[in-house]
This record gives sequence, C-alpha cells and structure tokens, in this order.
Amino acid sequence: MSFFGKIFSKIFPSANAAEIVAAPPVAAPAATAAAAPAAVAAPAPIALGDVTPILDAMPGASGLNWRTSIVDLLKLVGLDSSLAARKELAQEFTYAGSDEPGSAAWNIWLHRQVMTRIAANGGTVPAELRD
Repeated sequence: MSFFGKIFSKIFPSANAAEIVAAPPVAAPAATAAAAPAAVAAPAPIALGDVTPILDAMPGASGLNWRTSIVDLLKLVGLDSSLAARKELAQEFTYAGSDEPGSAAWNIWLHRQVMTRIAANGGTVPAELRD
C-alpha cells in the first residue's frame, strides 16, 4: 500500500485501499490528429464524508495542529512523521520543487497535496486546506 493509501485508510478505515489514487486528477490535453492512446481514467471518487470532524474526533487532535502541519497530521493518524517518511510521501507525489526537504515551504506543500488528494478520492476537505 502506498504511503498516501495508509493515510487515507487511517482517516477512512472502511474505504477500499485498492481504489485510492495518489495522483490528483489531471485535465486531459487538447486532442490532436495524432493523439496518443487514451489514458486509463482514475476511478470515480466515492463520497466518504467530511474530513475535518473525523480528524477532530481522533484522540489527541486537540493538542495537534493537523490543519497546517504534515507532521501533526501524520502523528494524529498514527503514522511515522519522520523526515524520511515525509520524503517517501513527497516522492510518491513526484515533488519537483526546489524547496529543501523538511523546510517549512516543503512541508506546507506536502500537507496541501495530502488534503487535495483526499478530496480527489472522495473526502470532503475545506478549500483553505487544499491547493
């Protein structure tokens, strides 16, 4: 299971891990005369519920800043929040930026990507937490 799949499964334990897609939906490029074969579409998201009250109800949530901190989000769901684990997650999301791994900007990007992908897979995430 992917690292993102583990996060998703901790938030939505009843979700089928095989249906979790780490990459966000990408708009298809305009068709051309010599178009490449059609890509396989990601599965349609299943309405799973509002993420905020689910995470707020988890034990320890009141003492963590999970809304903006990837480290606190990972701690809340019971996963490894080390730099090595976060690097693995960033690699899964194909991070191509220039921010130093572990920097504030890099961690913010990582957190927003997790929230965006949760929303892409059927979770309801407030717009201010997504990209």
